[in-house]
Amino acid sequence: MAKNQFRMLRSALAGVEAVEAATHHSFSRHTHEQFGIGLVSSGAQRSLSGRGMVEAAAGDIITVNPNEVHDGAPIGAGRSWRILYFDPEIVAGLSREIGGGAGRQEIPNPVIRNGAIAARFEMLFGAVTGGGADGLLSEQLLLQLVADVMRERGDGQKRPAVPASIRAARDLIDDDPLAAVSLADLATESGLSRFQVLRGFAKATGLTPHAYLLQARIHRARRLIAQGTPLAEAAFASGFADQSHMTRVFVRKYGLSPRLYAGAFL
Repeated sequence: MAKNQFRMLRSALAGVEAVEAATHHSFSRHTHEQFGIGLVSSGAQRSLSGRGMVEAAAGDIITVNPNEVHDGAPIGAGRSWRILYFDPEIVAGLSREIGGGAGRQEIPNPVIRNGAIAARFEMLFGAVTGGGADGLLSEQLLLQLVADVMRERGDGQKRPAVPASIRAARDLIDDDPLAAVSLADLATESGLSRFQVLRGFAKATGLTPHAYLLQARIHRARRLIAQGTPLAEAAFASGFADQSHMTRVFVRKYGLSPRLYAGAFL
């Protein structure tokens, strides 16, 4: 794969998306609505995670939880990886089945160094993207992989709770991402001053209110595109000025264009 290339691959499993990348791109802070489990194929990267700054190199499993703010920058010239994104309902259901110590709501480690888990991921990625997938094999590998990453010992740290005042401001955006919201609106909703809500929001969520609003809108656009909505309509329905604006935000956060993303669902 050429450097700075992203591929959205067709997935044989509903609710699972597959991405392959080789790039020196540095991602701005962003979130995904899904769980992500991937494998670094070459190079290395440094990234923010819900557990602080981490580094991952070739052979390492990388993970992200839904709505966990993270970014990513190469260490050196670039890096490549493959990653699967799972709808939250899939992982939550499997975690409940696994039970015991694995019945977690979040993957505890952003980076896992375990050759057996890496091999299992490679097998699942191949089964999901190879065409003519064996349903039983894919189901078995998926269950085993989720059990693997959930059972890995974490560092004991949990993402800090968001204060009630900031939750109120965040919910105002989440309830209607298309609305034109101001700092004054967020301040009124939270019972804080504009400066307090700006500072508190960034500290609690990892994003400024404006960045959080753009993220909420791009999540909406992603869902619409996956459902087959034409790109221009998805942009308008997600609160962007036009398709170009949506595309710039999409690429900045996810590396690939909305058109490439849409191609995996045709």
